[in-house]
Amino acid sequence: MLGLNSKDQTLFLVVIALTLLAPFVLNPFPEGSELAQFNAGYPDLMQRFVIFGIFAIGFNILFGLTGYLSFGHAAFLGVGSYAGVWMLKLLTMNVVPAIIVSVIFAGLFSAVVGYISLRRSGIYFSILTLAFAQMSFALAYSVLTPITNGETGLQLALDDPRILDVSRMDGSIPATNFFGIEMRDGFDLALGPWVFTFNFGYYLCAIVMLVAFYISLRIFRSPFGMMLRAVKTNQHRLRYTGKNPKPYTLAAFVISGMYAGLAGGLMVAMDPLAGAERMQWTASGEVVLMTILGGAGTLLGPVLGAGVIKYFENIFSKINDNVLYNWFSFLPESAQDVFVFMIHPFIGKGWHLTLGIMFMLVVIFLPGGVVEGGQRLGRLFRRRNSSDSTGGATTPNAHPAE
Repeated sequence: MLGLNSKDQTLFLVVIALTLLAPFVLNPFPEGSELAQFNAGYPDLMQRFVIFGIFAIGFNILFGLTGYLSFGHAAFLGVGSYAGVWMLKLLTMNVVPAIIVSVIFAGLFSAVVGYISLRRSGIYFSILTLAFAQMSFALAYSVLTPITNGETGLQLALDDPRILDVSRMDGSIPATNFFGIEMRDGFDLALGPWVFTFNFGYYLCAIVMLVAFYISLRIFRSPFGMMLRAVKTNQHRLRYTGKNPKPYTLAAFVISGMYAGLAGGLMVAMDPLAGAERMQWTASGEVVLMTILGGAGTLLGPVLGAGVIKYFENIFSKINDNVLYNWFSFLPESAQDVFVFMIHPFIGKGWHLTLGIMFMLVVIFLPGGVVEGGQRLGRLFRRRNSSDSTGGATTPNAHPAE
């Protein structure tokens, strides 16, 4: 199916199922229960899961296949966001032109940055991409204020021309839409104590992510993907065969930048605002963490890594001392104070400490990320099942005692 072998086809079907059924999967706890705060099945967070999943999938094409570590991919995310908002301001509130133009502008900018940065490799390449990202941030923050609106951020206004659409509706800015279907449209489904939210904006992002994942899958299995792996393994040996690695690495860089632009376009399609902070080095570092945490060079790893980090950022960071005291209310007050004192540095605003420790443990003990952890568990269970199934069996050459 779709040119995939049976293993990749199964993986793709699993990703489709998990993505489409996300409102159920991410809301395991009943509404109103103490554990409901760990539910992540609300539209804004689900959209972030898939959008940053796209960002990480694109980054993985560059870093996971070629080994080139870029610290400047946030620049392409920002360029895509700005281009998307300008399309919403000038043309129409339909998100399709905004998304397409975001990808195009990010691709053009990444071609320029890649052409210059790929003249070097290793740490020098990383520093060059970081320099471009910081220059882009500085330009967006101050120099290009007429285009980016500086520190305030670029946003929609009532006097925007929107030549293909209405400028205002009922005295307010119209909502972003997909051929008339608003991104905020959706409905709730109540099943007993559970409430599941189905949002059209999320499903648009989810479909785009599935297409992006499929393209990534085909790239990984293509001769082009094999050439990128050869670049990562040994560039000098590749040159001895008569192949020039530069066109391949530049193509991977541009594709990766276009993925970042796509993520930026989807961001503004869901929330029409673009700010310079999306170009900061911390945003570039975040996608590196996502890819390594999930498993660099794997297909599913970047999506899992993006989900883990965004879950920590939006759910785990909301736990405060009051929640902890509520959890340990069955203990004596002195014991409650001790437990809260021990856990407090790792929650709330300190969630970065928890993330850092988790990242450190993954790098030390699971270099392949979450995917490698899942593979190890799978091998362990298969070994146990095989030993259980053969433990009481009689060997073919065994004979009953006479």
